[in-house]
Amino acid sequence: TAAAAGRSRGWDLAAHTTLVFGVAIMVFPLWMAIVASTHPGSVTLAAGLPLTPGPDLIENYGEAFTRGVGSLGSVDHMMLNSLVMALGIAIGKITISVLSAYAIVFFQFPFRTLAFWTIFMTLMLPVEVRIFPTVDVVTTLDMRNSYAGLTLPLIASATATFLFRQFFRTIPDHLVDAGKMDGFGPWGFFVRIVLPLSRTNLAALFIIMFIYGWNQYLLPLLIADDPGWYTIVIAMKNLITAETDVEWHLVMATAVLALLPPAAMVVLAQRLVVKGLIEPEK
Repeated sequence: TAAAAGRSRGWDLAAHTTLVFGVAIMVFPLWMAIVASTHPGSVTLAAGLPLTPGPDLIENYGEAFTRGVGSLGSVDHMMLNSLVMALGIAIGKITISVLSAYAIVFFQFPFRTLAFWTIFMTLMLPVEVRIFPTVDVVTTLDMRNSYAGLTLPLIASATATFLFRQFFRTIPDHLVDAGKMDGFGPWGFFVRIVLPLSRTNLAALFIIMFIYGWNQYLLPLLIADDPGWYTIVIAMKNLITAETDVEWHLVMATAVLALLPPAAMVVLAQRLVVKGLIEPEK
């Protein structure tokens, strides 16, 4: 009826208005950071920052990327440290998790259930709880101020192992039997059947783990005491000091640059996730 159609349109309008309002609230601080990064420092410090971009976009971003802010050095080196750390953590977590889940699901060995629950119980020990023993081990092994020290303590993931285990348990038994009839060994079955079926999980977990590694703060803070090994997240904290005048236009430019790699990773990898969801895989 006309009344029902009118109510439906009213609910749709209310839902879209709420959605637009929520998006505006989330995007507005980011927009102001972008605007502040395009104005001269005098405009950024003045009251009443404009809502439109300024004329110094190329100059400010070029200065932040090459010269850096304060005494921390250029942003490009810190972003490289963050990129290596994030990629190392994401690839390491996925590699260890997918192999351990594959062994737990498809191999018969004593205490495999106990092994899984032992891995799963490590979720009760977050990084903050075990950070000091971790730092002590890293120091003993002389891995401070190195990519190994930044990545190795975080590459094990009970969450990813659990998710892969739950997915592998849904693989039909007839695929296992078909793989045996085709002469696939454990490695062939893993590469030719299991991994292609796991594309969706791999893409989604890679996004999550990459952002997790990129945003790490506590471990790099304790492992990297040399400014040459600072990540971009550590650098962002050190950009704002009480002893010197803060160059807010360069700080905002650095913050926006720090957002670009994880945002690009989400945009690029999300297409793989959608492709995996819409294609029949089993």
